[in-house]
Amino acid sequence: MTVKSMCFLMVELIAVLAFSLSVADAAALVSLPRTGQTTCWDASGSPIACAGTGQDGDKQVGVALPSTRFNDNGNGTITDKLTGLVWLKNANCFGYKPWTTALNKANTLSNGACSLSDGSKAGDWRLPNRKELQSLLNRQQGNSIAYLGSYGFSAIQQPTADVLYWTSTTSAEDDSMAWSINFGDSSINRSVKSYAGYIWPVRDSQ
Repeated sequence: MTVKSMCFLMVELIAVLAFSLSVADAAALVSLPRTGQTTCWDASGSPIACAGTGQDGDKQVGVALPSTRFNDNGNGTITDKLTGLVWLKNANCFGYKPWTTALNKANTLSNGACSLSDGSKAGDWRLPNRKELQSLLNRQQGNSIAYLGSYGFSAIQQPTADVLYWTSTTSAEDDSMAWSINFGDSSINRSVKSYAGYIWPVRDSQ
């Protein structure tokens, strides 16, 4: 093979690689929902006009929230029309448990338990990951419990500093801890897995 042919082949390979990367990047793009935040604040925490601040309430980036975001299915479940996820209506069917127990309780949930009449089987439900559980938060609401309760969710607990809602996501910094969420103040935290936390199962739509 001549030097000229080798150069031509190299150019072709680079072009193919560049195209492949651009396709992969495009496929990786996802449409993220808006946070729900429409107010802006100054450094002291006082509300200010949003225009030109660059804050979330100004930019409003992401997919708009549906006018009626959640649908009560009348079978013990509620569907999030933004994400398509199906949540257990009762946010405290199991009390609070250590993380490994929470995983098992969610995974074995099925029709007939927790007021379910949806025909679900063991293995359909799971403990939500951090992004899934976090998607329930409305950043415009200081307390997401009242916001979610207005859509029909029941028994959402007002957690203490040490008792929050578990996610299935382990902390990358310390695998003895998992991410958890406080719906009382919409905060995201890390909790020791041996501690107790509440369980809010989720499943995909069927």
